[in-house]
Amino acid sequence: MRFSTLSLAVLLLAAPLAQAQTTSAQAKQPAAPAAAASVPDRLDLDDIRNFSRVYEIVRQAYVEPVDNKTLMKAAISGMLSGLDPHSEYLDKDGLNELNEDTTGQYGGLGIEVLQVDGTLRIIAPIDDTPAARAGIKPGDTIVKVNGKVVEPENIDEMFKELRGDPGSKVTLTILHEKSDKPIDMPLVREKISVTSVKVREIEPGFAYIRISQFQDDTAPDLEKKLGDLIKKNGPQKGAILDLRSNPGGLLTAAVGVSDDFLDSGTIVTTRGRLQDSNLSFEAHPGDLLNGAPMVVLVDNGTASAAEIVSGALKDNHRALIIGRRTFGKGVVQTVLPLDADHAVKITTARYYTPSGTSIQAEGIKPDIALADLAVNKADSAPVLVSSEADLPNHLANEDSKTGQDIDNDGSAENAKLATQDYALSQALNVLKGLALNRTLPAASR
Repeated sequence: MRFSTLSLAVLLLAAPLAQAQTTSAQAKQPAAPAAAASVPDRLDLDDIRNFSRVYEIVRQAYVEPVDNKTLMKAAISGMLSGLDPHSEYLDKDGLNELNEDTTGQYGGLGIEVLQVDGTLRIIAPIDDTPAARAGIKPGDTIVKVNGKVVEPENIDEMFKELRGDPGSKVTLTILHEKSDKPIDMPLVREKISVTSVKVREIEPGFAYIRISQFQDDTAPDLEKKLGDLIKKNGPQKGAILDLRSNPGGLLTAAVGVSDDFLDSGTIVTTRGRLQDSNLSFEAHPGDLLNGAPMVVLVDNGTASAAEIVSGALKDNHRALIIGRRTFGKGVVQTVLPLDADHAVKITTARYYTPSGTSIQAEGIKPDIALADLAVNKADSAPVLVSSEADLPNHLANEDSKTGQDIDNDGSAENAKLATQDYALSQALNVLKGLALNRTLPAASR
C-alpha cells in the first residue's frame, strides 16, 4: 500500500520540522527518550552483491531497454515505498506538486488518492472542485482512467493522469463504496485554487466553520474570516468546526488552528529518532470564540492534520467530537532535500494527542457517534387542529404581539437542514444544548 496525494492535504508534513517552531503556538523540545542499547546492523556483502546482480539482470534482460537513471529511480522509490505508505522519493515534478499543494493551487480534479494494493482509493474530494461536483465520495475507487484499467503495473502512470492542464478532459470510471457497478464520470481539469476556510452563521449566533484542508494560509485565513463574522454579527453563542473529509495538510497549520480556539494546554507532541523530531506545541492565551461551546464534525475522511486539531480540542475538553471514527494517520513526514531538484519525503516521527495517545491506524473515536445517514421529511396528512390557537372562540394570549406567527417554531428550518445534511443538523442541536447550559444560572441547574 502506498499513499499518494493530489493535494498536500492528505499529508501531515513539517518541511523541515524546524519550521514548525515558527508557528503561533509555542514549540518545546522534550527530552529525547532513552535510546535502547544499539546493536550493530552492518550491511551484508551478499545483499550488496544480490542488488548488483538484480540491477544488471534487469538492465540486460528486461523485455524493453531500461536506462540506468530510470532503474536507479525505481530502486530508490521501491526502498522508500516499502517502509510505509507515506515515504517517497520526489523528483523535480514531485517537488513542484508539493509546492502547489502547499499553496493550494494546481491543475487537476481536486481529489486525495491513496494507492492500496494496486488500486486508487479516494480519501476525500476537496470542496468545490470537479471531483466534488461530480459526486465522488470518500471510499470510492478509481478503476479506470480514460478507459484504461488501473493495475499495479501502471498505477503511477494512472495517478499522474489525474493532474493536468486546466481545461483538459479526463474520464474516470468510479466504483462507489458498497456498489458493484462502476460508472463513468467525464471531468474537466481546473486550476484548483483551494480556499481552505469558509465561515458563515448557520443560525443567528451560531457560527459554521468549514476547513477543507490545512495549508500555509489556513490559520490566518480563519482568524480573519471568523473575526469579520464576529465584528459584523456580534459574539457567537457557539460554533461548529466541520472537518469531515478533510485529508489533513501542514503540521504548522493544524497547530495554528488549534491555538486559535485554546487558551492554554498542549496541542500535540511529536517523537522520533532524531532530536529535531521531538517537539511539543503549547497553546497561547487567546480564544477566538472566548470560550463559547464548540462541536467538531468528523468522519472516516478526517485525516492527519485534521486529526491533530480534533485530538487537541477533544483532550483539552474544548469541544465535543461528533460523527464517525477518523482515518488514523498519526505519523509525520519531513521533506529532506538532496539537491535543487530532488528530495526524500520520509516518515520521521509519530504524533501524540495531549493525553499522550497515538491515533496511528486507530483514529479518534467521536464523543457522540453518528452513522452516515440521509433523512427524508415524512409525509403527513393536513391537521385541522394542531394547537389551542386553532380552536374556535379561544382566548387570546394577552402578552402576544399582533401578527406573530406562532407556527414558526424553527422546526421547518430544522427539517430543511436535516434533509440536506443530517450530521450537521444533529451537531447544531447538540451545540444549542451546550450553549443553553452555558447561559443557565448556576442555581437553576
